Amino acid sequence: MTKNSENTLKVAHQAFEYFINGLGTGEWQTFLDMLTEDFTFWFPMGKFHGLNVGKERAKEFFTYVSESFNPGLQLTSLDHVTSNEKTVVFEFRDEGLLLGKPYKNRVAVAFDVRGEKICSYREYFGSDGKSN
Repeated sequence: MTKNSENTLKVAHQAFEYFINGLGTGEWQTFLDMLTEDFTFWFPMGKFHGLNVGKERAKEFFTYVSESFNPGLQLTSLDHVTSNEKTVVFEFRDEGLLLGKPYKNRVAVAFDVRGEKICSYREYFGSDGKSN
């Protein structure tokens, strides 16, 4: 593993820790602080479907996530971590309440790293087929 790959993995793991904390508590500031000013993110559905640009848009999105999953989502397993020189993908399962109804899902999030910051985020998910 190259020094750049090691740094990418270290930064992404820190960001993922903050991301999971945000999902569970609704406190996103530590994660938002790790984002570049030109941060972009891609989300597969809803009002944030497609490509979104900027930290302010990210703040809106993660506030929306916290409102939708109140009181928060819990990570139930981290299944795989895959990385290269600039991208780390975390595949995990989570559960909680979505708009008050039981929710379980399998999710993959990809963080692109630039220096000590996250410059891009992509999320992909698919139901595990169980709703309770």
